[in-house]
Amino acid sequence: MIPLQPAACLRVTLEHDDQHEVPAGTLVASLPGAAEVRAGLGSVAALVNHDVVSLSYPLEINARVRFLTLADAHGWRVYQRSLSFLTAKALHECFPAAVVSLQHSLGQGLFWSFRNNAHDGISPEQLEELRSVMRELVERDLPIERRKVSFEEAIEQFQAVGQTDKLDLLRFRNPPHVVLHACAGFTDLAHGPLVSRTGLLERFDLVEYERGFVLNLPTPRPPYQVEELERQPHLFQIYQEHKEWGRILGVNTVGRLNETIATGEIEAFMRTAEALHELKISRIAERIVARRAELRLLLIAGPSSAGKTTFAKRLTTHLTVHGLRPVVLGTDDYFVGPEQTPRDEDDKLDFEHVEAVDLPFFNESLARLTEGQEIEVPTFNFQTKQREFHGRRIRLEPDQLLIVEGIHGLNPLLSAMVPAERKFRIFVSALTQLNLDRNNRISTTDNRLMRRMVRDHRYRGHSALATLRSWASVRRGEERWIFPFQRESEATFNSALDFELAVLKPKVEPLLMQIKPSHPEYAEARRLAQFLYNFLAVEDRSVPRTSILREYIGGSAFRY
Repeated sequence: MIPLQPAACLRVTLEHDDQHEVPAGTLVASLPGAAEVRAGLGSVAALVNHDVVSLSYPLEINARVRFLTLADAHGWRVYQRSLSFLTAKALHECFPAAVVSLQHSLGQGLFWSFRNNAHDGISPEQLEELRSVMRELVERDLPIERRKVSFEEAIEQFQAVGQTDKLDLLRFRNPPHVVLHACAGFTDLAHGPLVSRTGLLERFDLVEYERGFVLNLPTPRPPYQVEELERQPHLFQIYQEHKEWGRILGVNTVGRLNETIATGEIEAFMRTAEALHELKISRIAERIVARRAELRLLLIAGPSSAGKTTFAKRLTTHLTVHGLRPVVLGTDDYFVGPEQTPRDEDDKLDFEHVEAVDLPFFNESLARLTEGQEIEVPTFNFQTKQREFHGRRIRLEPDQLLIVEGIHGLNPLLSAMVPAERKFRIFVSALTQLNLDRNNRISTTDNRLMRRMVRDHRYRGHSALATLRSWASVRRGEERWIFPFQRESEATFNSALDFELAVLKPKVEPLLMQIKPSHPEYAEARRLAQFLYNFLAVEDRSVPRTSILREYIGGSAFRY
């Protein structure tokens, strides 16, 4: 059998079907159009056969190539990851003895905790020094290299500089080689492509914030500038409470979670995480009971797959213990159906739009219930995409509370007839405190996306491909219709469970494998699959039947 020889020339198809023949090994950065500036933006990465790569990527097969800027979701993610790498390098140069960690997102930026010489927080002088070094690194336009090293060499490198968080992550992986990113003597584990050189990272700012600072990033929309940081003390406090909980239990990175799994301690950890949820729900219930004389309506809102439905059911149980008999009304059952659903900017059905809910009919139902009248509650069939009536009738007695849950629960359009003093508003989201390591965080959006992927497949007959195709519209809807109202809430519930990605892993991976390189969504599927590679898997048998996670994986004690 004659061995296949590598092609001397490759066929490369650029945007608008512009075709070129190039030698094998040609770098993406040297292709025509790579240096072109569009709308004031240069390329930061590229899609090669629907896979995100650095501009320094060498082409080895025939390929279709599209260059990415900040305006592209994949390009913006590369820019964010690259700026985090630059920040970590500058911190290492300026404050090698400091304990620093990328904690979580905050608005358009990323919050970093900073502790130096037993002092929490960064001084204005230290922040300016860090900013100056980062600006200098940008001006020097240093190459950021992607390197493959042996597993043993990677271990030796991280041991030499005391990066135990990297060692924890590698402890439960055994690849033949490890991919690193390197720049002028600084190395980090590769968790996805970076820009090819530091000169591309001009747009950023640093803002002192609490016991650290925020790396403020440009907006992914015109004019792509770094806007003034919007401080969100309430959201920040929720993150910090959960981070403190992770610190106390000693599980704040994926490496530490994997160790908990490998040593057989995961079931105890799961019970503790679920007990924390129970405690938080109990405290919210107590606040509601304290105002029982004036309250009539509980509004529960949050983004897609935040766990609103199960939270509402568990809150109902707690309120019942206190002698209240809540009645639950879900906004999802008031969807108008595809014929009347608004369309988004891509002319696709926008199910996140507030007018995807039949507002007149819903308000009429609220008004009648408030007046003590009986109504028949519809059920929305997600298979047929139609509203159905099955004879379910409810009435709100004088001593009862009405619970309304849905993504638009806090939108005033949904409950305009009820006075503000008679409402108690709760915002539910899933804000994981886990990090991959000190320099690389876990996106809370990814957490929700994988919940939704499993649920859509199990209960709505949707493929992972369909879920990914609709996700951009879902995210736009959240930014427009959900997040602006979170400040109006009296209480916030964090539904994240720090073990859940280990449980979701074996359920999500087979779904992602069905998405092929011929699909435009392949880049996102590949990114998620590579992310899940960091986790050890956990069977779901120890997840309680009342857990919020059961809403997605099945086996819940609640009826939906």
